[in-house]
Amino acid sequence: MPSGTAHRAEAVLFDGSRIPFTVAGNGPAVLLPVRVEPFEEAAATTLRAWGGDPDLGPALVAALAQGFTVVAADYEGHRMATPAEGGLVPDALASDLLAIADAAGASSFAYYGYSWLAVAGLQLAIRTDRLWALAMGGYPPVDGPYAAMLAVTRAAHEKALAPTPPPPIEAVEPGDWDAAGVGAGADVTGQFVALYEHLQGFDDRAAALSLRIPRLAFAGDADDIAYGEGWGDTVVRIAEPLARTRAELEAAGWEVEVLPGLDHLGAMHSAAVLPVLAPWLDRHRPDPATTDG
Repeated sequence: MPSGTAHRAEAVLFDGSRIPFTVAGNGPAVLLPVRVEPFEEAAATTLRAWGGDPDLGPALVAALAQGFTVVAADYEGHRMATPAEGGLVPDALASDLLAIADAAGASSFAYYGYSWLAVAGLQLAIRTDRLWALAMGGYPPVDGPYAAMLAVTRAAHEKALAPTPPPPIEAVEPGDWDAAGVGAGADVTGQFVALYEHLQGFDDRAAALSLRIPRLAFAGDADDIAYGEGWGDTVVRIAEPLARTRAELEAAGWEVEVLPGLDHLGAMHSAAVLPVLAPWLDRHRPDPATTDG
C-alpha cells in the first residue's frame, strides 16, 4: 500500500458520499477515524473549554506514523456534515470503514476508535477477517451501555426536532454533557438513534470473547457520564463495566487498561492514548510477510 510521504485521497462510502483521508508513514497499516485538519481557533477554544483535545488527530498520526502506515479519516466529522442515509446501522458502519481501507490500499489493518467509534470497531471486527488488531477506547467491549446510549441519542433527537441555541462558550465547562449535541440537526441525531436501536439486544459478550486478533480496551476510571433532567437523568457507565469485566476480558486474551483520574474526555487526549496504544501496537506488529503495510 502507499507509504512514506503523507498524501491525501478520497473514499466513496456506502451512501455514495465521499470522504477525504490522509496516508502517512511506513509499516503495517493502522486505520484511525480522526481529524487531521487543524480547527479554526474559535472551534479549538470551544473544544478545550469542554475538556477536549483539538490536537488529538495530528498528534496520533505523527506519533504512530513513525512505525506504521497510518490511514486517517475524520469519519465523525463527515457524518456530522453528511448524515448517513437510513442511519448509521452496524453494516453501514463496517462498510464505510472497509471502503476507506480499500481506497488506501490496506488489505490488512489495525483499527483504533474511541467512544462510539470504538463501538464501530467492534462491529467491524466481527464482520471482517482483515483486522490484525483492534483497540477500543472509552467504551467497554462487554456489557456496553447500549440502552443508556439509546436513551441519550433519543433525547438528543427530540431536542434537534425543537432546537434551542447552543450555550455561550463562557457557560461551557469540562464534561458538560448537558451541552453535548445541542445544535445538531435532526438528520445528524437520527442516524445515531438508528445505530443504537439496531444494537439493542446485541450480544457484545459473545462478539468480544470470540475474537482472536490482538485486542485492547481502555478507559478512564472516572468515565461514567451523568446527563441531567433534560436527558432523562441517564447515566452512561463506561468505567464500571470495563473494570467489572476486566478479568473475563483478560482471560479471553484482551489487554485492558483503566487509566486513573481520567474521565471520558480526559482519556481521549493524545497524552493519555499514546502511552497505551503505541507500545501495544508495537508489541503486536504483524510479520511483514502476512501484511501489505
